[in-house]
Amino acid sequence: MALRFEVLGRFNRARAAQLTLPHFACQTPLFMPVGTQGTIKGLTTDQLEEIGCQIILGNTYHLALRPTSELIDELGGLHKFMNWPRALLTDSGGFQMVSCITNLYVAGIFYTQWHFAYIFQVSLLHLADITEKGVTFQSPVDGKPMLLTPEESIQIQNRIGADIIMALDDVVRTTITGPRIEEAMYRTLRWVDRCIAAHKRPHEQNLFGIVQGGLDPVLRDICVRGLVDRNLPGYAIGGLAGGEDKDSFWRVVAQCTAALPEDKPRYVMGVGYPLDIVVCSALGADMYDCVYPTRTARFGTALVPEGVLKLKHNAMVNDTRPIDPTCACMVCKNYTRAYIHCLVTKDAMGSQLLSYHNLYYMLQLSRNLHSSIVEGRFVCDFLQKMFPKGDVPEWVCNAMDVAGIDISSCCSS
Repeated sequence: MALRFEVLGRFNRARAAQLTLPHFACQTPLFMPVGTQGTIKGLTTDQLEEIGCQIILGNTYHLALRPTSELIDELGGLHKFMNWPRALLTDSGGFQMVSCITNLYVAGIFYTQWHFAYIFQVSLLHLADITEKGVTFQSPVDGKPMLLTPEESIQIQNRIGADIIMALDDVVRTTITGPRIEEAMYRTLRWVDRCIAAHKRPHEQNLFGIVQGGLDPVLRDICVRGLVDRNLPGYAIGGLAGGEDKDSFWRVVAQCTAALPEDKPRYVMGVGYPLDIVVCSALGADMYDCVYPTRTARFGTALVPEGVLKLKHNAMVNDTRPIDPTCACMVCKNYTRAYIHCLVTKDAMGSQLLSYHNLYYMLQLSRNLHSSIVEGRFVCDFLQKMFPKGDVPEWVCNAMDVAGIDISSCCSS
């Protein structure tokens, strides 16, 4: 295995660790910004280093189409191609091809509470055909049918050269019920064997398996045990952040983290809300990724300890305070809310500054989680700032109770 995972501290189920990868020694819990095509929109790699980014997530599906994995390989791998000296993780490409999700940004009316602040989501599932062989989908470039197999997904990721690569899984939304969930879970286990066999760089790249099974605890348990039997370097919890209720979400995370090995990293895929990360970390998860911080920045929204701050609102026109007076980032040190309000309504620079701040916020939250666990405590002040009236959602109180963390003083009766 091309990684070392050392737990440095615990607070009940929560754990802080050092995850040593070929390109970087990371501190967990950690958040990974999403750089779909080898870039975080609006930020340079120097800026990402400056704010403490440890791992960037690249999208296999997009990188394989443009600039192509062959070209990236010829130019020395994705690290060299994008001038990033720290760790990289690439997904398998399956989620994009199976769900083929298009986000329609319609009039700013409806915001979901899940995954990121997008307005409406349309699934183009009819463009994909899933069989035992792999996923046949319609290319968004020229419309021709393309086949992605577990073997090809790994071959592409081997060429890209990330520190962590993901097995191709059969992705099904958690809102779907019936036999399709069981079919996808067993196919995921069969596909992981093909991924293992196809993996040609196990001493340089770490192949993670993905736990599927929807909201069915029996299927989740079968998948966890099947993946653990294969003794992979790390494990991801997939199929969440797709529309299920929060109570179901945290219970799946709690079940999986309790069953996964203590000496391996645990990655909850697609989770990016700060509150969700705090809860999942309390339950024993280590790694997270999401486009939420940068996508919500492009809508003029900043992440702050109290929740979010919408810089497009007219109340910001004459506000000379920084986004967050307690934040040490470059944006909060140098710019006012009024200035950023002016930019976000007219200039791309506004979204760049907000992306910088939002990612700093997420990475600082990760650092705070790590240090608080090492010191034998937990970041309950996070909940006090976000819910000053004590109206912590019931699902959070229930999850923290299972995690063994007493937040009764924060929860409303």
